[in-house]
Amino acid sequence: MGVLLGDGLHTSRQGFGAMAVSGVYGETDAADALATLNHAVDIGVRLIDTANVYGDGQNETLISSLLRTRRDEVVLATKFGIPSEPDEYRARGDAAYVRSSLHESLSRLGTDVIDLYYYHRVDPRVPIEETVGALAELVEAGDIRHIGLSEVTASELRRAHAVHPIAAVQSEWSLWSRDVEASIVPTAASLGVGFVPYSPLGRGFFAGGASGAALPADDLRRKFPRFAPERLARNQALLAAVQSAASALSVQSERPVTPAQLALAWLYAKGRAFRLPVVPIPGTRRASRVDENAAAVCIELDAATVESLDALAARVEGDRSSDLNWISQGREAAE
Repeated sequence: MGVLLGDGLHTSRQGFGAMAVSGVYGETDAADALATLNHAVDIGVRLIDTANVYGDGQNETLISSLLRTRRDEVVLATKFGIPSEPDEYRARGDAAYVRSSLHESLSRLGTDVIDLYYYHRVDPRVPIEETVGALAELVEAGDIRHIGLSEVTASELRRAHAVHPIAAVQSEWSLWSRDVEASIVPTAASLGVGFVPYSPLGRGFFAGGASGAALPADDLRRKFPRFAPERLARNQALLAAVQSAASALSVQSERPVTPAQLALAWLYAKGRAFRLPVVPIPGTRRASRVDENAAAVCIELDAATVESLDALAARVEGDRSSDLNWISQGREAAE
């Protein structure tokens, strides 16, 4: 069973966030990464999500190896908007950059069309109408099939959607990152735009994969406030609560439910509550984790469990970004 996002884009109920196999959470072997990607497609995960900046383009090159034999099985999503040599604004959205970024990604990916092309971060110097207008021209030319936006505010989404239908919004959304529920989630629902939560497991936190002592020195998570050692130690109480809830559900349902599956099932429940198509894109380096995550689509939570999990976000210590204006949360507050 699949999901219909916005603008007629049909995909699997869960996707795969490929950033995880580009070394951001520690060293990754390319052959192992490709095996994990193939396994995800083997079990029916169709949406494969990458970006031109993941591994400085190496992630797209890796995915080209998957596409070489399985292009028709994949809904391919990639992104542009964060230049490799960013200036003080760190984002770029002018039409010339849109076009050049696309052709560079097409070359690395070894394909002639992108199924879902995201504007990764909003350039404050360029009206979003101009950027989406350039993307609309690429749709017309057949270079991309659908347009996506990442970390946009509700007003930015409305303005963009007035230029061309938007298929999906991608933002961080999880048990401990719920700021998007205030404005952008209900706006997407009202416009018929799908939602693709990235880091749905709290960058691995709710899968039990983050403790201060275990994070490698080059682990990307060290840059995020809630992963600072003292905060992370205190945030372990949230994981303990999810583990307890997963154990209780395991007994109730008479089958094992992991904390990661519970966190993903919560997102599916929130999607139903908002009447919004939701396709989380958990990332992992291991095929066994792909299987574990995919099983969450079959878990339906009762209202009491959802309500108890809802309360966790108020207890988290540390923001989800060191610069809130780099994500929708800060710009929403300023609007």
